[in-house]
Amino acid sequence: MTRSEWPRVPIGLDAARWVSRANCSTVLAVVHTVTSGQRLLEAVELIESDTRVQVVFAQAPDVFGNGVADFLRAADGLVLPWEMAVRERFDLAVATAYGGLHELHAPLVVMPHGAGYGKSFTTGREPVVYGLDGQRLLHNGRVVASAVVLSHDDEREALRRQCPEALDAAVVAGDPAYDRLVASLPHRDEYRAALGVGQGRQVVVVSSTWGLDSLFARFEDLLPDLLEELVPQGFDVVALVHPAAWFGHGRRQVDAWLAECREVGLVVVGPEVDWRAAIVAADHVIADHGSVGVYAAAVGRPVLLVDAPVGVATSSGSAQELLRHHAPRFLSRVPAGPQLAAAATRAVGLRDVVGARLTSRPGRAAAELRRLMYRLLDLPEPGRHRAVPRVPLPTGGLR
Repeated sequence: MTRSEWPRVPIGLDAARWVSRANCSTVLAVVHTVTSGQRLLEAVELIESDTRVQVVFAQAPDVFGNGVADFLRAADGLVLPWEMAVRERFDLAVATAYGGLHELHAPLVVMPHGAGYGKSFTTGREPVVYGLDGQRLLHNGRVVASAVVLSHDDEREALRRQCPEALDAAVVAGDPAYDRLVASLPHRDEYRAALGVGQGRQVVVVSSTWGLDSLFARFEDLLPDLLEELVPQGFDVVALVHPAAWFGHGRRQVDAWLAECREVGLVVVGPEVDWRAAIVAADHVIADHGSVGVYAAAVGRPVLLVDAPVGVATSSGSAQELLRHHAPRFLSRVPAGPQLAAAATRAVGLRDVVGARLTSRPGRAAAELRRLMYRLLDLPEPGRHRAVPRVPLPTGGLR
C-alpha cells in the first residue's frame, strides 16, 4: 500500500489501531507541558518526513499541563487520548519529562527539555541531579527508557553515581536548542526586524522562568525601572516569560500584569513564539536561574543574573552552576546602563566557560538524535541529511 492509498480516518475513530495498520512505523511523542512539547517537535521533525514513519501525539498527565491541548491543536498532528496511548504498542516513544512513562508499550527515548540536567535537589546528605536519578528513571527496579539522552559526556558520571542501572542506556547527543541558536546567529538582523527593533537601538531581553523563585514573581519593579531608564537611552526592552507562567496564570492575567509596561514600550514575546529568536536579536540579557540565561551566555550574549533564592540548587559542574559562578550580578538599585556595559566586556569569557559545559557534541545533536531514533525503530537511516535549521522568525505572538 502506498502512502496515497492510506485510508482517511476521522480523528474520533480508533486512530491508534488505524495507524498500526498503515504500513509504517508509529512514533508516539509524549507531551507533558508546553515546554516539553516545543522540544519534542524538533525531535520528531528529524524523522516525520520519512514515508515509513507515522508520528502521533498524546498529552501525558502532568500538574503543569495547562496549555498542552492548545499546543497540540496548533501543531496539527494526530492526537490520541492518554488512555488510548497506554493501551497501544508503538515502535518508538519520545519524551522530555517522566510522568506516566512506565505505562507505555514502546522503546522509549527520554531527552532533557532544558539546558542539560542542571537542577538538583537534596535527599539525605547528598545532592541529586534531577532527571538522572533512580526516582525518575526506574519503575519497580526496571529502567524505563531504552535511551537516556545526555547533552555532555560529564553527565555520565552523575548517571553512574545516581542510577547505574541506566548507564547502558545513556546516549550523549549534544544540545539541539544550542545548535539551532548557533545556526541562527548569522541572520540576526532579520530577527531584530521581526521584533520591531529600531535602527541603531540595543535590545535588552529580560528572561524569567516560572514559579515563586522566578524573576517575574520576585522583581515586580524591574521591568518598569528598566523601561524608565533605558528606553530614552536608545534601548528596547523585551520580556521572555516561561510558558508555565503564561499557562499557570492564564494569558489574560499575564497580559494584564504587563499591560502598563507594554504601553510604554515593552515588547512581550508570547508563549507561542520561539524564545530563541529574542536571544539571537539581543544585545544584552538579564536572567534568573532558568535555562535561557545559560543558552544566551553560551552563544556570547552578555548576561546579568538576578540573585537566585537560597533554595534554588544547580547540579555540580553543570552549565547552570558555571553561569551562577561566573556571570555578573544585576543590582536593582544601581543604574542598569553601566552594568550592561560592564557585562559586555565579560561575554566572550562567559561564552567559552558555559558553552564548553553545555554540549560536548556542538553542531551534531540533530544527526545524533536522528541516528538514535532510527536505530530504535530498526529502520535503515535515509542518506538524506540537511543543515541545522535556524530558529523560526516571529510572525506573530508579540504583545
